[in-house]
Amino acid sequence: MRRHALLNHATRAVVAATCAFALLAGCGSADDLPHTAGAIRVGIKFDQPGIGLMDAEHHPTGLDVDVAAYIAWKLGYSPYEIEWVEAVSPQRERLLMAGEVDFIVATYTILDERLPLVDFAGPYFVAGQDLLVRAGDTSIASVDDLRGKSVCSASGTSSIERLVTLLGDTAEIVGRDRLSDCARMVVNGEVDAMSTDNIILAGYAASDDFFGKVRLVNAPFSQEPLGVGLPNGSMALCERINYALTEMVTDGSWQKFVDRHTGGSGYVPDAAVNPPAPIGCETTAD
Repeated sequence: MRRHALLNHATRAVVAATCAFALLAGCGSADDLPHTAGAIRVGIKFDQPGIGLMDAEHHPTGLDVDVAAYIAWKLGYSPYEIEWVEAVSPQRERLLMAGEVDFIVATYTILDERLPLVDFAGPYFVAGQDLLVRAGDTSIASVDDLRGKSVCSASGTSSIERLVTLLGDTAEIVGRDRLSDCARMVVNGEVDAMSTDNIILAGYAASDDFFGKVRLVNAPFSQEPLGVGLPNGSMALCERINYALTEMVTDGSWQKFVDRHTGGSGYVPDAAVNPPAPIGCETTAD
């Protein structure tokens, strides 16, 4: 039996202190990673501007990339030792379960239904599901306005599942493996909107390819705690990553990363939930 408890706000200070003690007690090395020689393998998105984007010269940029590189640095790896692996949404659990990556930072929402398959550290950011529409379209001001219209989201995500729950058969809901396909469909008039975490949509709205062609509706209808995906049973690694995420906030790196990748988009993170405190790590098995 396995249990991965998501702790409430009242217990987070205790968890942070526990993680700090574990690191100071000698858990700060990379000895319990699946492999210590050579590169650490990190899953990110390759097609999300502002979040995880791989350019033609194989240089990754984005908020998730900065967060992942910070974690790897705290685990003892230089940027040159990171092997970046594309983690499209429907493949994230498979990559972790197959041991093809050591951890994933790819706008991965912490959900109870995912916990039987993978573990999570974090969250490192709390987003909200929102909508991106064509710049000149004023007919959509909220998710309710999608009734009778079409909307695209990434297959295998909480975002598309929420659209199905909220809209049912009152809207045409289209799934794609890559959100970049959804963004192009909006611009080309193939769908009326795309929907996912607002910080992802802000990245598209501010990007060279889509700037001025789309707009963020700014009407979030959920809270999405974005976590670091880990292989099942990664208690020690989870605690060390949570400690790194706590340091990322206290040393100012979190704010620097967010400002770097959302500046100019008009998006402002919800200060009531950001920056978040990492939740606890608890895994039991028999």
